[in-house]
Amino acid sequence: MSAAPALSSTMRSTMRSAPLSARDVVHNLRASRIREVANAGIGLPDVLPFWFGESDQVTPAFIRDAASRALADGATFYTHNLGILPLREALAAYATRLHGATAVDHVVVTSAGVNALMLAAQLVAGPGDRVVAVTPLWPNLVEIPRILGANVETVSLDYTEQGWTLDVDKLLAALTPDTRAVMINSPNNPTGWVMPRAAQQVVLDHCRRHGIWIIADEVYERLYYGNDSGALTAPSFLDIATRDERVICVNSFSKAWLMTGWRLGWMVLPSSLTADLGKLIEYNTSCAPSFVQEAGVVAVREGESFTQDLVARTRQARDHLVGALSSLPGVDARVPDGAMYVFFRFDGATDSLALCKTLVREARIGLAPGSAFGDEGEGFVRWCYACDVARLDEGVARLRRYLSR
Repeated sequence: MSAAPALSSTMRSTMRSAPLSARDVVHNLRASRIREVANAGIGLPDVLPFWFGESDQVTPAFIRDAASRALADGATFYTHNLGILPLREALAAYATRLHGATAVDHVVVTSAGVNALMLAAQLVAGPGDRVVAVTPLWPNLVEIPRILGANVETVSLDYTEQGWTLDVDKLLAALTPDTRAVMINSPNNPTGWVMPRAAQQVVLDHCRRHGIWIIADEVYERLYYGNDSGALTAPSFLDIATRDERVICVNSFSKAWLMTGWRLGWMVLPSSLTADLGKLIEYNTSCAPSFVQEAGVVAVREGESFTQDLVARTRQARDHLVGALSSLPGVDARVPDGAMYVFFRFDGATDSLALCKTLVREARIGLAPGSAFGDEGEGFVRWCYACDVARLDEGVARLRRYLSR
């Protein structure tokens, strides 16, 4: 075997002096423009932050107390990769009540909803695979497959007199037989769009015929304000899919129980994938923290009345904010069916990032630029209304004064 050629001194010097960088696919990921706006507000007094997707309320006391008890009892050790059995059982019962029979072996606990999305993508997508995403969309869902080397194509929602809608035929045309997976977030961040049951059925049937995986981000399922009498959740793929087909539904404790900082999520998926998913979890996080999982058990088993009250309050805040924004000149705001955001636009606004930075500096309002959610969101801004109505009123008053100038 011949020896490898020696590097010249010039080549060695060049390699030592070259700047260090991540691999290209990571280096080229788009940075969070929401964080860019938030960073512009650091140090400025009295900024009202509506930019992040979380409530202004702390996690309810009964959940915090459960975590304190678990810590006091020494719940600080590793757990099973798939989650502690009491939490998986509680989540299986929860999914069964909302969406039909779901066994424990279809439920896996993760370290946050976003971790579940990454794990789901790692399960089914890889280098060169074709993945389709419905946009505008929280950027993580678009960038996660790209981190894995997949090629991501997007299908945009349309902005109409009825608000944001999906042209189902356009989506089906993009879901060609060589597509590996489709990423659908409903209720949607940032638009509040909710995928109707009929559209879900058409897409599911199409994906069945062509062997396409559906990765459904349903973390906002409880924040649903549709017209279905007594509906506790938005339409879900779990309502119409069997548990052992190519459907992975991702969920989180962040929204329905106000646990954003706890980083606890779960997924419902085919039982044939759980063993391999356990390996992925081992190589990602090993397991979710045990005392956080114990708090999750209490949230699921005892939190239904809290969640329903939360939905009622959030619906009231939505209606209040849309009404207030609609009274402002040059503002186009439509009523969303779900989630916790109004995704609206100003007449003539073409650079949402610059606009949001200006609003932080001059109006002390923190909004998220529409361009953070893809090119389809340019010209829009996102306002999180999961907060006290008085804070919303002050934000609208500041916006009104800014527009009057």
